[in-house]
Amino acid sequence: MSISKPPIGQESIIAALKDPDRYPHTVDTVVHLETHISHIFLAGKFAYKIKKPLDLGFLNFQTLERREFYCHEEVRLNRRLAAEWYLEVVPICGSPADPVIGGPTEEAIEFAVLMRRFPQNRQMNRLLAEGLVEPHQIDAIANRMAPFHEHAARPDGAHLGAPYSILELARENFCQLRPHLAEPWAVADLHRLESWTEAEFEARATTMAARREDGRVRECHGDLHAGNIALLDQGPLIFDCIEFDANLRWTDVQSDVAFLAMDLMSSGHPQFAWRFVNRYLERTGDFDGLRVLRFYLVYRAMVRAKITGIRASQTSGGESAAATADCSRYLKLATRLSSPSRPFLAIAHGFSGSGKSVVASLLAEALGAVQVRSDIERKRLAGLACHQRSRSGLDRGIYSGANREATYTRLFEIAEICLDSGFPTILDATFLCRRWRLGAQAIAERYRTPFFILTATAPIDILRKWLRERASLGRDPSEADEQVLERQLTTAEPLDDDERGREMVFRTAGALDHESVCAIFNGKASEPSHANLDKPEY
Repeated sequence: MSISKPPIGQESIIAALKDPDRYPHTVDTVVHLETHISHIFLAGKFAYKIKKPLDLGFLNFQTLERREFYCHEEVRLNRRLAAEWYLEVVPICGSPADPVIGGPTEEAIEFAVLMRRFPQNRQMNRLLAEGLVEPHQIDAIANRMAPFHEHAARPDGAHLGAPYSILELARENFCQLRPHLAEPWAVADLHRLESWTEAEFEARATTMAARREDGRVRECHGDLHAGNIALLDQGPLIFDCIEFDANLRWTDVQSDVAFLAMDLMSSGHPQFAWRFVNRYLERTGDFDGLRVLRFYLVYRAMVRAKITGIRASQTSGGESAAATADCSRYLKLATRLSSPSRPFLAIAHGFSGSGKSVVASLLAEALGAVQVRSDIERKRLAGLACHQRSRSGLDRGIYSGANREATYTRLFEIAEICLDSGFPTILDATFLCRRWRLGAQAIAERYRTPFFILTATAPIDILRKWLRERASLGRDPSEADEQVLERQLTTAEPLDDDERGREMVFRTAGALDHESVCAIFNGKASEPSHANLDKPEY
């Protein structure tokens, strides 16, 4: 693996392209950025990206022919998510000391990817550091990635995305990172993570193979972290996918999900990580992917540890120290992710319009839990999109008794997948019937995990008002109206004494946020009967 400096020729080209007069369009100043594999020039309304002639083992750009090929691949692949931003591959002609942008391909001495320039201050990693990312922007990313994965190409070869290929990539992370670690604790953690990865893969290999057969392996983005997302007014711009190695790109869709979730955790925003995971699951229904999510969370943390470790060895001074610190941070995160805390099962409980989903969502984000909404799963079972109106009447259509049975049965199936995968779970439904509450409790008992009832409550007149407002907006998956509420008020079965002992009451007419709902949850979870329940750490 070579990480030597670029040859003299490219060094001269890089120096020359810092001159604004070198560009075939108006440029006042040139901003030169450098990553571990590329040089980027921000020049006027455009950006030019030149690949370094490196062989890092997992990529090889050493020859001009390879750099040209992968420039074309970068444009082709990134146009799937950012067609308006990736323009073309531009030859750089002339001489290294006097390069000319444009000209015949056969006379090129280098190649660059030409892109439209976006405001650098809109990069998601920068906005996260400044506390300027909004929850709806996380939802927009999930809403963008879900259909992208659905329509992405499926592998037509025997090896692309196959389990053994994934394991080899995971093993490469350890081999390529090991030479860059010096601290004894880091070497020890690497050894433990390597052993965990082998054992976890052995436990999940059959599932991975089945998911590939089921179409869950696609030609993904492959490098979905906050630095490769710009949050623009028109929506998220997702760019810079993996072009240099098909094996890194052809993978389980949950590997993409895990990368961004892990990155949000590592940057100190676990609430956004779980919001993203839950919104993606809502859009796709891929709850089976939770069985492999933890493997990919650790794998992706190790990818970043490797990249930052290599970066530390390529640089010096403060830049090297910062990269070393990042490498340590990712390594510690991978260790925490490989040792999850004890899961729990909770059910939302309350009348329609009481704010159950708000409580469930806030808790899921704060506690690292999976939220499963009955309103969405009911529509999925009926082949409807989550916001599509079914126009069902009371006890009719998707709200018939048979469909109600099917919906709760599906919720319980998903709960078992979540708990089997080691994730805390919140089933978000009314649970006004004791039979369904007992069914959920029985699952918790089988998995020997704590069971809680999250009761959302508000005055009846406020419930009626909220239902009217929700119906007028038409943005919620639920179609429950005041007629449904009146029926619930007369048929709801109250909690018995045992259930009251598991209940947490959330008065939703007041202000709710992550801190307030966690205070209520942790107050109950810290009682002696639940003393072994630990808060997740990332």
